[in-house]
Amino acid sequence: MLELKDIDAFYGNIQALREVNITIGEGEIITLIGANGAGKSTTLMTICGVVPPRRGQVLFQGQSLSGVSPDKVVARGICQVPEGRLIFPDLTVQENLDMGAFLRSDKGGIKNDLDQVFGLFPILLERRGQLGGTLSGGEQQMLAISRALMARPKLLLLDEPSLGLAPLIIRQIFDIIKKINKESNTTIFLVEQNANQALKVAHRGYVMENGRITLEDSCDKLLANDEVKKAYLGL
Repeated sequence: MLELKDIDAFYGNIQALREVNITIGEGEIITLIGANGAGKSTTLMTICGVVPPRRGQVLFQGQSLSGVSPDKVVARGICQVPEGRLIFPDLTVQENLDMGAFLRSDKGGIKNDLDQVFGLFPILLERRGQLGGTLSGGEQQMLAISRALMARPKLLLLDEPSLGLAPLIIRQIFDIIKKINKESNTTIFLVEQNANQALKVAHRGYVMENGRITLEDSCDKLLANDEVKKAYLGL
């Protein structure tokens, strides 16, 4: 579904990504783990067109995303849940969800997806008329994921969904990620510092260090890898 081929990306003169190659198949959950500042978020921004690669190609369903603006990337079926959630705090829960469906005109499909979102996160139904900024951190993360799902993405990009959340909420979020993948066959690219949780939920994983991919394997093998254990799992 998605292929990054020899991607180099820069912020000004500072190189953030170096010859990054990642392949994501339809229906997979793929995770990208690494330390803070390794280039994980930049990888997502490159896919979305926010940080265009200086070298290499991003291919989505066989088509190049070169020169495609971020809004057109969403229209093609890629939607990102950004780090820090970035919901609209002065809009209600319902209005935030409506913004997720901004590019859609299929009213029946939007209503069905809204019902599915409230099925995944019943607390959002209870908070439907509440301002997004008054929600707890966990509820805001649920809203951010739900807003992205309202765009009906083929590929869902999740940037640090566990950041700043309590352990119980983290487990709930990762359970929902698995459920979204299984029930709707949505392909998921998960960027996480919480390597232990990410490798338990994903099918395959990549390890990034200083803008380079240094390891790639099934998550079972990465969990058993001594280098990964020492560097990312605290074992």
